[in-house]
Amino acid sequence: MNVRFGIQLAPDTTALQDLRSLARLADREGLDLLGIQDHPYAPQQVDTFAVIATVLAETTGLRVFPDVASLPLRGPAMIGKQAATLDLLSGGRFELALGAGGFWPAIAAMGGPDRTAREALQALEEATEIIRAMWRPGTRVKVHGEHYAVDGVRPGPAPAHPVGIWFGSVGPRANALTGRIADGWAAPIPHYLPYEKWRETQDIISTAATEAGRDPAAITRMAQLVGHITDSPAAVTLEGETPIRTDAAGWARVLAGLATETGFDTFVYWPENPDETQLLRWANEVAPATRALLTG
Repeated sequence: MNVRFGIQLAPDTTALQDLRSLARLADREGLDLLGIQDHPYAPQQVDTFAVIATVLAETTGLRVFPDVASLPLRGPAMIGKQAATLDLLSGGRFELALGAGGFWPAIAAMGGPDRTAREALQALEEATEIIRAMWRPGTRVKVHGEHYAVDGVRPGPAPAHPVGIWFGSVGPRANALTGRIADGWAAPIPHYLPYEKWRETQDIISTAATEAGRDPAAITRMAQLVGHITDSPAAVTLEGETPIRTDAAGWARVLAGLATETGFDTFVYWPENPDETQLLRWANEVAPATRALLTG
């Protein structure tokens, strides 16, 4: 089974140099992915896309994505332009994870809209159509939606590779939309979607994909896991939003179970203490141990 491993970091003003250093280390250690949080309304966080551009310029193999991009505060045509630009500059190492919105008072306070859940999903679907259209030069894009519209814009440039659009969806309607049109599911951390709902959500996504004539296996399934890699083994029960705190072998058993029983193929670590030691243990202990369990 082909699985990928990544790490998530927050673009806080107090840790920007640490973030850059950890990104370079993740690249050297062969991790597949780096996710950068995107909360533009948070005063302690800088602009995620600027951080991603910097990280991509300082690495050579790492794929980087916003985890997840706040769609209500970023127009879809410009997201498409930014995504293509970052992908071209990095030789095809940018991926796009999108969020329909969630912290609506904070979004509205920054000048964004205040949408209902249904409106947010409709806007996400319209935005996805526009973003993909912006990657197809040679035509004129006309999309007239309830929330987003472009009228005859000349699209382009095309990205360097087929950029994946992954939804950070929560809830049955959002997950069904993921199955119908997204390239992947970036499962929210358990604080927003408890472990107990992950299997059910996978089934909703797969069913919707099949009904839309898509291959469910072609959709990336990313588990995002909060916790700490310890020196000693400890029992792990995936319930609620409890962080995972056990040794590397214990982590590997958890991830192998999520791969074989819950259908995940990508694992992004959200360390409670993001430092070099945790990153190295994730890359050099947890990842190979998980692969050994899945291939042995």
